[in-house]
Amino acid sequence: MLHEVSFTSYNERDQVQAWIYVPACKPNGIVQLIHGFGEHSRRYIHMISAFLDAGYIVAADDHVGHGKTAMANNVWGDWGDKGCHTMMEDEHTLKKIVCEKYPNLPYFLFGHSMGSFITRDFIAKYGNELNGATICGTTGIFRGAKEVKEKLKEIIDAGHGEESDPNIVGSLMGWMCERCGEVQIRNEWICHDPYVQKDHAQDPFDAFTRPTSNRSIYDFIQMILTIEGTQWAKKVPKKLPIYNIAGDQDPVGEYGLGVCQVSNWLVETGHHVTTKLYSGYRHEIHNYAEIKNEVEARIIEFMNSNL
Repeated sequence: MLHEVSFTSYNERDQVQAWIYVPACKPNGIVQLIHGFGEHSRRYIHMISAFLDAGYIVAADDHVGHGKTAMANNVWGDWGDKGCHTMMEDEHTLKKIVCEKYPNLPYFLFGHSMGSFITRDFIAKYGNELNGATICGTTGIFRGAKEVKEKLKEIIDAGHGEESDPNIVGSLMGWMCERCGEVQIRNEWICHDPYVQKDHAQDPFDAFTRPTSNRSIYDFIQMILTIEGTQWAKKVPKKLPIYNIAGDQDPVGEYGLGVCQVSNWLVETGHHVTTKLYSGYRHEIHNYAEIKNEVEARIIEFMNSNL
């Protein structure tokens, strides 16, 4: 069964487009899938199918400025003017909608890349509502974020928040192909597989190749800084199980260093966290043909163990 739902975003401007996938069996629980920057939730259809086969209801939306939500509202690459918690609050709204339809079931989050940032923001505020969270392809101290933030503040204060400066985006993310050898599309950092790269670049629902407003990039950086250090980790309920996974050639996680920073922040503040690095793999470990089944199976195992 599939429910298509729409709800008003926290930004008070957009109607967020979302889906609730229901297996044809008695469900074990619910997992809410939170996609990353510039993409959309149907890029995870293989993972969604694996979760359904394991007996989980799957909820997913397309963030403001992304995917079908961007198409429906005719607003690409701008997330509104309500600040860095907008997407996190939208995810909480979706959770409430799902729980009204399917109450009293164990509830998990899976967030990849920016989706992992949103997940980490979510568990700092609403973690007591969950049975567990998987963060995939996350960041520790994001290289250059504070410096770019200061430049953006000047640009926004000068009245250019709704414009897009490609030099700013380049300063924040332009280094991410530094270990990729020959670069053509400039998304090679996501995966070694050229078919995954081309599929990502040519997808009409992807916002990755479209301009993102200066204001939204500023909010993106603010989101990153909000989830930094033990000051963030202290806000996460200690009883919440966390599974932290990534490729060790993922620049977002500084090739494993940033991923371990996050786990260490959590451990230092008394949390239970399991960390798994996949050796030799880049950002989208769930899109490598040779390991995606294992990645999904381990996430399912984590959820099953915390039902």
